[in-house]
Amino acid sequence: MDYDPIKRSLGVFFDRTPLLRKLFYRMLDVLLLRTWHVHKALRRLQRELPAGARILDAGSGFGQYDYYLARRWSRSEIDAVDVKEEQIADCTRFFARAGFTRVHFSVADLTQYVRPDSYGLVLSVDVMEHILDDAAVFSNFCRSLVPGGVLLLSTPSDLSEEEDHGDAPESFIGEHVRVGYPVQEMREKLQNAGFSDINIRYTYGAAGQLAWRLSMKYPVSMLGRSRWFFLLLPFYYVVVFPFCLLLNWADLHFSHASGTGLIVEARR
Repeated sequence: MDYDPIKRSLGVFFDRTPLLRKLFYRMLDVLLLRTWHVHKALRRLQRELPAGARILDAGSGFGQYDYYLARRWSRSEIDAVDVKEEQIADCTRFFARAGFTRVHFSVADLTQYVRPDSYGLVLSVDVMEHILDDAAVFSNFCRSLVPGGVLLLSTPSDLSEEEDHGDAPESFIGEHVRVGYPVQEMREKLQNAGFSDINIRYTYGAAGQLAWRLSMKYPVSMLGRSRWFFLLLPFYYVVVFPFCLLLNWADLHFSHASGTGLIVEARR
């Protein structure tokens, strides 16, 4: 399935007013389990990193993490980059209207983007599975961090349900160049790029996988078949939303021997 047209449709709808955009961000914060894990890690890192550390959001997408960071890291400058020009333009307009002057959006290819010794934190959420030359990107991340700086990465594991374990003949997200990363492969690639103190843990255990199916996979699949399903989404979420919250909470607070996602922290 090509996910980009659905993302573009959602972006156009919620970009009509700043209030709708903020509501969209809040919906993503609540529904997306990866956001729960990323926010938890960011809250802890905020206590550890120097106040005012410059931040790179590598693959900023809709800008939801930049909105979160701008509101909570009040002394930090944030550089947000993405390869998609339309998303950078949308985010630039919204953040200007919302008065966030410390967030700077630009179009960039992560295989070429390097700002040596510039960032205390590099955040990259569900990006690396889209990039073939991941070794170049990991190297650029490491070079762009200050000594002691942290890379926080969310990405699918090699146990990802992208291909639904044979239930569907094609990838759920058609633009991925890899299903996901084995833990050892991720560790070795980060070490080769110059990182140390690497911590990798699984996300999306059994509870998280069920939450993902209910909150994302099934609705997006329906939207891919017909945009009219958008009218039914509020009623669908009224039914499944309480279960998704409970499942997300369980995935966040319990460790997993395996899972379809990874949260990675690595220091330069």
